[in-house]
Amino acid sequence: MLLKDKKILVGVTGSIAIYKSLELIRLYIKAGAKVRVIMTEGAKKFIAPLTFEAISQSKVLDESSENWDKNQDYNHIDIGKWADIFVIAPCSANTINKLANGLADNLLLQTVLAYPRVKLIAPAANTMMLKNSITQESLKKLKLCNFEMISSVTKELVCKDVGDGAMAEPIDIFNKTAQELLKVDYWLNRKVVLSGGGTVEKIDEVRYISNFSSGKMASSMAKALYFKGADVCLVSTRGYENLPKDIEIIPVQSSIEMKNSLEKVINSNKKETTQKRPFLFMIAAVSDYMPLVSKNGKIKKDTIGDTWNLELKQNIDILDSLDKNDLISIGFKAEMDKKIALNSAKSMLEKKSLDGVCLNVLNDSSSFGSNRNDIELILKEGFFKFKGPKLEISLDILTTLEMEFKNYG
Repeated sequence: MLLKDKKILVGVTGSIAIYKSLELIRLYIKAGAKVRVIMTEGAKKFIAPLTFEAISQSKVLDESSENWDKNQDYNHIDIGKWADIFVIAPCSANTINKLANGLADNLLLQTVLAYPRVKLIAPAANTMMLKNSITQESLKKLKLCNFEMISSVTKELVCKDVGDGAMAEPIDIFNKTAQELLKVDYWLNRKVVLSGGGTVEKIDEVRYISNFSSGKMASSMAKALYFKGADVCLVSTRGYENLPKDIEIIPVQSSIEMKNSLEKVINSNKKETTQKRPFLFMIAAVSDYMPLVSKNGKIKKDTIGDTWNLELKQNIDILDSLDKNDLISIGFKAEMDKKIALNSAKSMLEKKSLDGVCLNVLNDSSSFGSNRNDIELILKEGFFKFKGPKLEISLDILTTLEMEFKNYG
């Protein structure tokens, strides 16, 4: 219930992309939001209001249903007061150019003019119409007037042309909406780097040593940080496939690749001229041991024999080796022995000079890859427990860190 009780006003204009708006509204409803829809007369030529009413579970506002009864708020003034955010998807070239010039010759445009908060626009038009210099100038003007753009995408359009003009996918519009609704000043534009997944250490070209880590916790934390407004970079081996597009992802495999990538990003973040101290979340499960020698090609079993004495060496400790000065660093530790887990996490906090440790006590290998988690956050002067879906507890962890480190810059 990411958007529980958030009030979202969706405006739909005359475009073939309108069918995507039904899926977008479904995503909002599934996330717990309350949704209302404004339709232009052009939009009604593609899909009847009844369909939107069924999906949104509320009456559609259009030219024929506007009502000024004092006991209702279905008019272009009061519905704007109701909404936390206004999303126009699809937004046709015609509507873009009218908005930029302050026109208000239909109900949707009148509502936009009366709406004081952030307005998200997802353009949808033929490439030539969208790239026309008039439309481009209109888009530039709107960006200066409290409008946020969700970029269109390049694909084959309904007119069979291939080009930029298709409306963004519903999940991308949903993610941007959630970010606008959930972002907070503490995390806004703060540089954050995370590591995730289990590292892969090659034995030869077809075999490797790894672990069961799915990368889901790191991805959930990266998504939560994105929703909070942070500038997020995830260095991971797996589990990052469905993250918001604005999250920078650096795919790696081995622990050496992960270490080098983390050092590069951390150094870059430290050079940024910002008043906000960067964060490091070390969530990856780095292999404790790696092959002493990695062989080229494939080792033949005929040359190995009935038993294989594979020589291993201790791997580097990435978290211990990173320069954590001027960072707020949070480590993650997985344990299976409940008796020693807490002391082990406290020892990690001290020995690796961390600001916090998230302890995860596992039952068995089936705990990996789950969408739920049980985390104990251990700080130098505090102890907190979180249990539930990984995205939900990630948001809760960030809220706690925000409160605990608000005086650290």
